Amino acid sequence: MKSETFNLSKQILHLLERQGITVATPVQKKIIPAILSGKDVLVQSETGSGKTLSFAIPVIEATEKSKGLIALIIVPTRELCKQITDEFEKFSHSHVIISSVYGGVSIEHQMRKLRKANIVVATPGRLLDIIERRGINLKSIKYLVLDEADRMLDMGFIKDIEQVLKHIPDERQTLLFSATISKEISKLSSKYLKEPVRVSFEPTIKPEYLRQTYYRVQSKKKLSLLVHLLKEDRELAIVFCNRKSTTETLAKELTVKGVFAKCLNGNMTQDKRERVTEQFRRRKFSVLIATDVAARGLHIEGITHVYNYEIPKDTDSYTHRVGRTARAGKKGEAISFVSTGEDEKFFKQILFNHKGVINLKYADNFSHSEIPITEDKKEKRFSREEMFGKRRSSESSDRFRKERGNGDRRRSGKSDRFNKKVRQSDIERPKVTERMEKKEPKKKKVDFDDEKFLRDLLNFDDTFSKSERKKAKRF
Repeated sequence: MKSETFNLSKQILHLLERQGITVATPVQKKIIPAILSGKDVLVQSETGSGKTLSFAIPVIEATEKSKGLIALIIVPTRELCKQITDEFEKFSHSHVIISSVYGGVSIEHQMRKLRKANIVVATPGRLLDIIERRGINLKSIKYLVLDEADRMLDMGFIKDIEQVLKHIPDERQTLLFSATISKEISKLSSKYLKEPVRVSFEPTIKPEYLRQTYYRVQSKKKLSLLVHLLKEDRELAIVFCNRKSTTETLAKELTVKGVFAKCLNGNMTQDKRERVTEQFRRRKFSVLIATDVAARGLHIEGITHVYNYEIPKDTDSYTHRVGRTARAGKKGEAISFVSTGEDEKFFKQILFNHKGVINLKYADNFSHSEIPITEDKKEKRFSREEMFGKRRSSESSDRFRKERGNGDRRRSGKSDRFNKKVRQSDIERPKVTERMEKKEPKKKKVDFDDEKFLRDLLNFDDTFSKSERKKAKRF
């Protein structure tokens, strides 16, 4: 980065050069001058665009000239909190103290470190706990950064954020970053930002770098297909699921089948989540099973494949997922497994709204040893002898009928000494409770109707899209 372009100090430029950063990204070229000029900023930018450094550099520059706590960065997840803290520490001098505040660890230790902090990176819930304990004073804050604001709203942090903002002076510079600008984000910005500079960047997913495909596969065959694909040559892969329980189960099943995998979800302790993330970053294992929330803000270089084991419920989540790969000019592949029901319904929305090209593949192209094909059970036919035994001879049959007749008379209480004939109609015959019915062969279920799927997609209109979106939000 050139000093004359951004008016940066030589100390900052030296630290950037040591990290190999000499050219600013398009996001940084637009945002850094706006922040340095003292204006509020509303930025729509995808993950991995260099936005963290775009607000870190101006804040660090201001910290060099001031003392005390001057900057607060609020983020949605613990992982993102740690990663932004690491970025600030990487480009700051030793006398600048950066403190991270998040749940799952000792709050007393965090409160002790806050006394000398110049920059605080925090999640809303833990920060509010410390404020209520009077462990931090935010009256000196000059810079407020709301990073990944759309995800914080999705996670229900809006009330916590508003409570925190009550303790921050109105005379401040507010920087809001979001992957999407929804009505809620616009409302939030109009309430807390003053005449902001609006910067918007379209997602930079290029077809020549990111290959997007999907398989139409039955739910019971998803695991076998995933095992087959993961056993091919690849570096790092993230498998996304919608449920925490699914991540745990899938990680165990993959490991049993020879693919070493670990899960990352919100039920894990903070120490374990950090340990798993660091092991994945250092390539101690190559397959990470994660939920959207757990993987939010996860910046790991070298991810070559992203798998949607369960289809996300909206296009934005799909974009966030596939954005984990094909970064920094490297190629990657995003693969989705689409089965009937909810998967198919949500994927229609993605196909209709997503701007990229998603190609169809068929699971039938793989070997049966990897993808077992279950055939319809054939009706087994039995011979008469197998069902009833061998036919008796005429002599043995007469003897059998005579013995059966005597038995019937004994059961009815009659005796030969009365010399009374027992009529055949008086004998109570045993009732036949089972009947042999000819079973028709079961019809093989067709998991997908290709023509219907494509026909529905072609007839997909805006009214249908809105109604489907409303249904999707209920989940």
